[in-house]
Amino acid sequence: MAITLHDKYAKQIAAMFAEKSFVTGRLSDDYDWSGAKTVKVVTPLTVPMNDYTRTGTNRYGEPVEMQDIVQEMTLTQDKSFALTIDKGNNADQSGLKAAGKMLALQIAERAVPTMDAYVLDRLANLAGRIVGNEEALTTANICERISEGTLALDDGEVPQEGRTLFVSNATYKLLKHSDEFLAIDELGQAALAKGQVGQYDNMAVVKVPLGRWPKHVNFMLVYKNSATAPVKLNDTRLHQDPPGISGNLLEGRQYYDCFVFGARCEGVYVEVDTSEGKGTVLAAPTISAAGAITGDSGASFRYTTDGTDPRYSPTAKTGAQSDVTATGTLVRAYAYKDGAYPSALAEKTL
Repeated sequence: MAITLHDKYAKQIAAMFAEKSFVTGRLSDDYDWSGAKTVKVVTPLTVPMNDYTRTGTNRYGEPVEMQDIVQEMTLTQDKSFALTIDKGNNADQSGLKAAGKMLALQIAERAVPTMDAYVLDRLANLAGRIVGNEEALTTANICERISEGTLALDDGEVPQEGRTLFVSNATYKLLKHSDEFLAIDELGQAALAKGQVGQYDNMAVVKVPLGRWPKHVNFMLVYKNSATAPVKLNDTRLHQDPPGISGNLLEGRQYYDCFVFGARCEGVYVEVDTSEGKGTVLAAPTISAAGAITGDSGASFRYTTDGTDPRYSPTAKTGAQSDVTATGTLVRAYAYKDGAYPSALAEKTL
């Protein structure tokens, strides 16, 4: 891209419109990646309640060792940038490219939006419940559709506090006309978190720009402690006259990722527009009595035979046939495919 040199202009620069992060502070920060690339989350498995017996030796029931499920979360996003501002070019442009301001501009216009888009896309694809709907959202049905999501969270016993309703600009345009929506001025709050435009059904409503929004998603309900977006490195450097450069060298690096906790995945609900020409949500696969897994054309399958959820389990295997077929084996599987949202979880005891 060309560098435009000015003869004489006012000392101001027109930057692109940019917003700060819309997801920071809305997900769990309970886990520490310091000194590690991978964190393992252990979820203890409780046991069913027994009927107390007033005679015999095991009156409380037969003791069993408490089992657990391990989820491995490994950081994958290692992004960076490098820019130079030549002294001569900057002087010919009336000093418009002050290094500190340009560094802030790079972060606001590139680094933060890139991370936001990745995090929101991961939430959409790793959600515990992804629902496709062919009927277009309207002012008449939007409240009912969101209520289906809150019902799913309620039935999953997801806590009421800490829920966020993420919406696209198009969805917000419909939502703001509903009686249940409380705008910022109605809330009487002088300052709200970034992106929050109001409240709906006791959930903070965050409007996200199109460039950061997952493709074909209508809205997302996210419980804070159901997911995490750790940022291990958020480093920027400004070098003045480094070797070989007459001017400034701006560098930055971000090391981050986003994960949904398998044990709390019911706290992330996504609705996808599946009308003609829009998105696709794969159907849950069918598992035969012999362990064969079938589903939508072109789909691949991941499955487990140890009772864990293959969407989040490190023991998940890829294939269309369970490698364990003994009677009583619980096979759990889901379908995935490039360009489509993954299916719901299917399971069958062989």
